Amino acid sequence: MRARIPTALCAVLLATFSAVPTTHAAAATNGFRGVNWADQRDNFVDDTLVLGGLSTSDSYATTQAKANAILTGFVNNLGANTVRMPVNYATVAGSYWASYTGAIDMATSKGLKVILSYWEGASSRNGLVDNTTQYWSLWQTIVTRYSSNANVYFEPFNEPYGYSDADWKNLAAQWLGNYPAVPRGRVIISGAGYNQRLTTIATDTRFDGTLISRHIYQFFDSARHTEDSWRESLRSSVGPYAGRVLITEFGATMTDGRNYNAPSTTNDFVAFIRGVAAEARAEGLGTVYWPGVRIADPYRLQEINGSGTALTLTTTNNSGRDQLRYSWGLDVSGNTLLTHYRVTNRNSGKVMDLVGSSIADSAEAKQYTWNGGANQKWSFEDLGNGYVRVVNSYSGKCLNVASASTADGANVIQYTCGSGTNEQWSWVASGGYYTLVARHSGKCLDVVAAGTADGADISQYACNGGTNQQWSRSAA
Repeated sequence: MRARIPTALCAVLLATFSAVPTTHAAAATNGFRGVNWADQRDNFVDDTLVLGGLSTSDSYATTQAKANAILTGFVNNLGANTVRMPVNYATVAGSYWASYTGAIDMATSKGLKVILSYWEGASSRNGLVDNTTQYWSLWQTIVTRYSSNANVYFEPFNEPYGYSDADWKNLAAQWLGNYPAVPRGRVIISGAGYNQRLTTIATDTRFDGTLISRHIYQFFDSARHTEDSWRESLRSSVGPYAGRVLITEFGATMTDGRNYNAPSTTNDFVAFIRGVAAEARAEGLGTVYWPGVRIADPYRLQEINGSGTALTLTTTNNSGRDQLRYSWGLDVSGNTLLTHYRVTNRNSGKVMDLVGSSIADSAEAKQYTWNGGANQKWSFEDLGNGYVRVVNSYSGKCLNVASASTADGANVIQYTCGSGTNEQWSWVASGGYYTLVARHSGKCLDVVAAGTADGADISQYACNGGTNQQWSRSAA
């Protein structure tokens, strides 16, 4: 978890975001479903890093046994496939490195991706490399051991806020030049500042082919209070570079019983987590939660139980886990990566479309000629009760009958996903097609007046067997 950033600095960062283009782009990072495994001291330490559950007295074999237990918890409890771990000079250059590598090796042997990120010391914490000679030495040691391991990713610096944008880019470019054997697709360059200014990296051709790290926390901009404002903040910072951006830190309090599955207009942490999760899902961004494990951290999502090598993990907040899974594009069970569909009306041959690619609540669903846009793609989330939620790929919001109306002609819109029966639908076979029937009203999704034109409205209407109430879906 990061230290709080002054309000004045936040204002500068947000001003930077406003100039970023907001073109939506297909992403290639949602294969990262991760958590941070951290030292109790927040990874900013002057001595050896000691991840939760481990000890500097552990042998390589003991470290492997402990790591196996903790990593198994990440996988089984959360569905994670990525773990981010810190490195510093004291750890890599000291005798404990021979044991610390046991955790890295165990993760890669289990098929997990491992992100190794450099952290500066506590006494010199200023957003700068502590000692450049030691810095290059530690990375040479790491690269020599792991450059040929396809599951290991390299993050040259965690939060380089002490550098100007130009100086940070020069250092990062030097890293690439020093280690040309490392495939660029396995290098994660932090955004400038607190991993926030992404386009300064994305627009510099020296970093072509690399991934870019984003950090985002509620206290980065405590003036934001809504899910949609957090979505806009993340989206504008990512711009057209979603295919390269990976969120390597985001998190919120998980140990005080907050319900992250219910929208809130008064709880800023809830709005933050839900907004970031929804936008990450819509953009296809990989996310790495802070922290999966860090002893005594109120943000921790997993609790370590047991002692020695007999360790287990338990989840501190099931709703927080659900939102993390949601950010990863998983269904509510956390098991199946969702397929996105185009939903086509039998009568018109046109698809269900979210007007204007809006992310706002109450934006309307209409029909439109298929164009491949994410606003025309929908996922069907099985709720396990015979009903599904129909979620727009672009906005991450649910197909909803406005105001839970039961009247014929009631408007069909999108709305922040909740638990209302007016956003639960049954997918009912009708010949070679299907009807979508709203649970609360028993009425069918209907193209108004059997219209065939682009922009024809979609509403609910008493089921009557008309072809304007019949739909098909195909993978988009």
